Amino acid sequence: MSRAVLLGFATVLGCSHPGAANPPTTGSTSPSATPRSPTASDATASDTTASNTTTPATVATAGTAVAPVTDSVVSSGAVLPDGTAIVACDSAPSNMACIPGGRAIRGTNDGPENARPRAEVWLQTFYLDQFEVTIAEYKACVKRRECPKGGPFYPDFSRPHQPIVGMSWNSARKYCEVHGKQLPTEAQWEAAARGAEGAAFPWGDERATCRRAVIRDKRGRSCGTPMARSSEPYKGRTFVVGSRPAGAYGLFDMAGNAWEYVADWYAPDYATCGAACAGIDPKGPCGGAESCPEFPEKIVKGGSWYWSADLAAGWVRRPQPPNNSPFHHYGFRCAATVAQADGLRGKPAATEAPNANVGSPDAARGL
Repeated sequence: MSRAVLLGFATVLGCSHPGAANPPTTGSTSPSATPRSPTASDATASDTTASNTTTPATVATAGTAVAPVTDSVVSSGAVLPDGTAIVACDSAPSNMACIPGGRAIRGTNDGPENARPRAEVWLQTFYLDQFEVTIAEYKACVKRRECPKGGPFYPDFSRPHQPIVGMSWNSARKYCEVHGKQLPTEAQWEAAARGAEGAAFPWGDERATCRRAVIRDKRGRSCGTPMARSSEPYKGRTFVVGSRPAGAYGLFDMAGNAWEYVADWYAPDYATCGAACAGIDPKGPCGGAESCPEFPEKIVKGGSWYWSADLAAGWVRRPQPPNNSPFHHYGFRCAATVAQADGLRGKPAATEAPNANVGSPDAARGL
């Protein structure tokens, strides 16, 4: 795929449209060559990922609930190629999960051109939000005057625990920073989405369906759920977060529901990005610097309610200017380094945060 096609995909006219007129070609969703190694060496042990049958999350307000300890552990003897020790997973901060460090699969050899070539990168252990940031969470940050205003233009996107969409990349980064976190790098996000074996999807290599992800299927967008109170009901809507079973590492909605911003600047393919997209904890073009004139767009990943199953594959990536112009309905979740997690650990979840105590109103929708 040419860069011109990709740019056209990202810049289609129409402020309320969540995506471009023509999605990128995605190719096969079969795995490519060697699977992801769960640790930094063959001697290290296990990652435990969530089962395909994990009960969908629920979204009552969290009160003082604190997330349980993760059961993914990296051997204390594991090291990165430069000799740095890989930190073992500790108890995760509230509503976060630990992603153990080691080798990770990035990209594909038989999918879209902008996701080629497939390669291994190395990551230090990090933590990632289990849920996409919600409307209630983002609005609370705005109310405290810590985050810029932003959000959806659609009328049926007002449930407190639907993902916040429609803010800029800049605003998403600000939210994460306010909460002692940061946006995940593309390599981190993709490793978390594809799991220890580098699968196409959070649950494995089986094609996405509406039982596993909020996507467009033969019934229409958002698994055939129309947008209410709209003259364009066929555009569908996001679902309340956690309406589908958790995937790898106990993360929800890493495929479908809302496209998610990541930290990196966008290069048209990994070969063009070169060393900045390779090695240990790659940060993408310009090393993730504040400005990157040669590559002026950011990246979203994960697919959405608006698009079909192929775009929910973990390697799919699309560009978008950091000011979200032209306007699109993209969301995000936050990550934390080991040091950041140390500062967050033990703090209760905010009262507006999603939690898994009562049934999700969208859990049975679109099945």
